[in-house]
Amino acid sequence: MGKDLIIVESPAKVKTIKKFLGGKYVVQASVGHVRDLPTNEIGVDEANNFAPQYRVIDGKQKVVDTLREAAAKADTVYLAPDPDREGEAIAWHVAALIEGKADNIKRIQFNEITARAVREALENPRDLNRALFDAQQARRVLDRLVGYKLSPLLWKKVKRGISAGRVQSVALRLIVDRESERRAFTPEEYWLFRAMFAKNVPGATPTSPDPQYAPFKAELAKIDGKKAHVADADAANALEDAMRGKPFVITAVERKKRERQPQPPFITSTLQQAANQRLGYSAKRTMNIAQRLYEGVELGEMGTVALITYMRTDSVRVSDEARDAARAFVTETWGADFCPAKPRQFKTKGSAQDAHEAVRPVDVNVTPDSVKHLLPPDQFQLYRLVWSRFVASQMAPARFDDTTVAIACGPAEWRAKGERMLFPGFLAAMPQKEEGDAELPPLQEGETLHPVSVEKEQKFTQPPARYTEASLVRELEERGIGRPSTYASIISTLIDRDYTRLEDKHFVPTDLGATVCDLLARHFTTLMDVGFTAQMEDSLDKVAEGGLDWVELLSRFSADFNPTLESAAKAMETVKGGLPTDVTCPECGKPVVVKFGKAGPFLACTAYPDCKFTSNFSRDEKGDIVIEQRAREELEAVGTCPECGKDLVVKKARTGSRFIACTGYPDCRHTEPFSTGIACPREGCDGQLVEKSSKRGKIFYSCNRFPKCDYALWDWPVPGPCPVCGSPLLVKKSTRAKGLHIACPEKTCRYTQELPDDEG
Repeated sequence: MGKDLIIVESPAKVKTIKKFLGGKYVVQASVGHVRDLPTNEIGVDEANNFAPQYRVIDGKQKVVDTLREAAAKADTVYLAPDPDREGEAIAWHVAALIEGKADNIKRIQFNEITARAVREALENPRDLNRALFDAQQARRVLDRLVGYKLSPLLWKKVKRGISAGRVQSVALRLIVDRESERRAFTPEEYWLFRAMFAKNVPGATPTSPDPQYAPFKAELAKIDGKKAHVADADAANALEDAMRGKPFVITAVERKKRERQPQPPFITSTLQQAANQRLGYSAKRTMNIAQRLYEGVELGEMGTVALITYMRTDSVRVSDEARDAARAFVTETWGADFCPAKPRQFKTKGSAQDAHEAVRPVDVNVTPDSVKHLLPPDQFQLYRLVWSRFVASQMAPARFDDTTVAIACGPAEWRAKGERMLFPGFLAAMPQKEEGDAELPPLQEGETLHPVSVEKEQKFTQPPARYTEASLVRELEERGIGRPSTYASIISTLIDRDYTRLEDKHFVPTDLGATVCDLLARHFTTLMDVGFTAQMEDSLDKVAEGGLDWVELLSRFSADFNPTLESAAKAMETVKGGLPTDVTCPECGKPVVVKFGKAGPFLACTAYPDCKFTSNFSRDEKGDIVIEQRAREELEAVGTCPECGKDLVVKKARTGSRFIACTGYPDCRHTEPFSTGIACPREGCDGQLVEKSSKRGKIFYSCNRFPKCDYALWDWPVPGPCPVCGSPLLVKKSTRAKGLHIACPEKTCRYTQELPDDEG
């Protein structure tokens, strides 16, 4: 009698599951997908009901052979990839590849990797779900049809090597449309008034502030009984004159009690948003960290332990067992007053699949502080975020005593707000308590206040903010674009394709991205329609539920897409010759166009080859082109080109790092990395540290012998050695606490020193 075989997705899960399963089971990993559509052809037979032509993924044949060999020895094979459509597809493909080797194949799934959850799954196996697999298959085929048919068209019309995606293109449109709104925005002037008041010393003449109470802020609320709006300098000066010399008298004091309720536990989108806002993590990084916490991490004597439940979910539901454990933990830790009389129930959105629980800790008793010393900082931070949100969700509300004070001075009414916490409730579990209004001193109606300061400031209305990763994920979710498992890949793809870049953590469409978006929006109106993309997600949900045939869904899509593609192939204008601009060549006066090169967009004169002017450029807030100052008399030469003898100058790559380039471009394409002048400190390496930048625009410094040497730093290197640990180099760092300073790059060494005066 052979052992039963459990096949999971990742080797990390193998280690976690082996820890608490007895010797009856063999546990192996598929290491992700084992089959997919071919990489060098479309791989879909449209004439034969869109039949996919699956192939074993390159490099996976050895894994497949190992699984087949193990399946042949097993009495029962349990397929246990992740509990979602992608996991169901992996299980389906593995089953197809081991068919004939195994007689009894079952599907199991678990929302958390614990002994209880895995054993319950083994006790309740099911057959593979064809509808779930068909939903994933439909999405895969849809994306392949769009990608493989649209990309060649874009190669012909825009630039070779670029591509388009069904969902990513719509996400790009959101970013491009927001940028268009910003450029069309017309700022309007207004004036802001701020004041700081203090309670007067009783009976003092003239009035003076009472030192036992801190000053408090107030904002201008009304002018002549109407909502305050100060449109220009004249109005600001007039208001200032009308208040001059007049007392600030309290006309009303309103006090009321307020409760603040906790938020539900995380789902995928809210976890990505919170991690981006509070920790600065990208959606991709958040999901990678969460994956490790879900699959299991090493916790010293505890061994490999899974810390959180499955992280791809759109449901706020939690199990009764987890809820009761949280309530017991709250009562024991903070007392009965912190636990509400009735368990909290949160309502999941109607559009959610509700297939899995919310993202929560596997064991609420494993507190973040108890494992902090065992986890890398990023895993600890994310676990603390998940743990705190879940525990807080089952706690009593925080209670406040709010005070609102109205203050009159001439025609102006000012308003001050304060709050006093009566009971912390769920805030006791939060790692970072949000700052609210400061507590006001005891104030009474009719009381005269001492004006510590009254200031006015000219302001202008601001355009709609660009999307951050957090706000883009929120927008995608609200509009029904993509699903929890796809948000991170959507964002990564847009950056990797150079369709957008992150500028101060906000998405800015590149010229290439804006051009592709514009062409697709004009010639593929249905494909680029946000509503249509959301409807397609709903249709895929129906396929997963068994209510819609996947072939029928693809047939409907192709009936519109294929004729549109044929029409676009004829009607879509080409921009390979360059995008027209309003800029004239500074050398010959002819029109200049934007061209898309391997290193990014650049300006080129239309009179080429008679005029060889080219230049990098940027765009201002209105989208107007700003030519980079690049002429020889404006750029200091840093050397002579070894290939053509012309000057070498410092340029900046589209991702932000500097490099050395020949002024003879495009005739001469010689480039060199920008050297820091510091030798690579790795023993045996004779390389130099040069400036580089990541795809997301973050500057770093790495060895120019990469990939032979992978030494890299995030901070500018300076000559060492470190007087404490002997590190051969130091770095310039900038922190909030110390500002710009010199530090040791070794994590275990805390040596720092002030920056020399001539380098400040």
